[in-house]
Amino acid sequence: MAATPAHRLGARMSPLDHDRGQEAEPPPRLAPDAAPPEAVEGLPRHVAIIMDGNGRWAQRQGLPRIEGHRRGVTSVRRITEHCVRRGVEQLTLYCLSSENWRRPQAELAFLMQLLGHYLVEERDLLMRQRVRLAMIGSREGLPAETLADLDKTVEICAANDGMLLCLAINYGARAELAAAARALARDVAAGRLDPETIDEDTFAARLHTTGMPDPDLLIRTAGEMRVSNFLLWQISYAELWVTPVAWPDFTETDLDEAFAAYAARDRRFGGLGLS
Repeated sequence: MAATPAHRLGARMSPLDHDRGQEAEPPPRLAPDAAPPEAVEGLPRHVAIIMDGNGRWAQRQGLPRIEGHRRGVTSVRRITEHCVRRGVEQLTLYCLSSENWRRPQAELAFLMQLLGHYLVEERDLLMRQRVRLAMIGSREGLPAETLADLDKTVEICAANDGMLLCLAINYGARAELAAAARALARDVAAGRLDPETIDEDTFAARLHTTGMPDPDLLIRTAGEMRVSNFLLWQISYAELWVTPVAWPDFTETDLDEAFAAYAARDRRFGGLGLS
């Protein structure tokens, strides 16, 4: 599949109206305006995060799994704001994989309602922080209303000049690579492309992330040591940082720890490095 325009997950029903089994306070809102970026030597240009551990966090608290997703929204807000404050150029969040459709339908419906509700609610904040919004993944199977709502949010933020917030929704890297190969095959078959001219740049131009820098730093929460079909082409030289902290507990301090570890590494890109 070619790159898809960004879109919104979620229905108009507030997730706070969902039967969650146990009362919990809604996540706090971010500060209304982001502070000026802090100049940091060695800061990653593009940070990608696999936000893992919401369900396990909830189970440890004796709460339903959906409460973990609700609390995870708090981390999305504070980490997005902190990346803006630190001067990160792009933040990509793995929100929903194409494999996640195997989860219970009630949980999936709640995830869409939750993400959509808070994304629309944060439009004014995104504008004040000058954040642009994009989405990678397949639009197929997502509700038409949610697609229209997120498209509207993207349109509202399109003229902003700050950080790019990229949401990976209904995304799978293998499907992305297969779609890129099909696109190249069609171009060759139609005589628009000489197969001998195909190189890495030609292939990358058919990916969902065309025009975006590759991630410099990939963070995974909740301690799992795998990349889960996320940005397989794009993370070829990304630095990996895994923390046992579940996503609902992930804070600005944890992100700064990841940044410090990244800054201390010698990125060789296949060469001999500096040491």
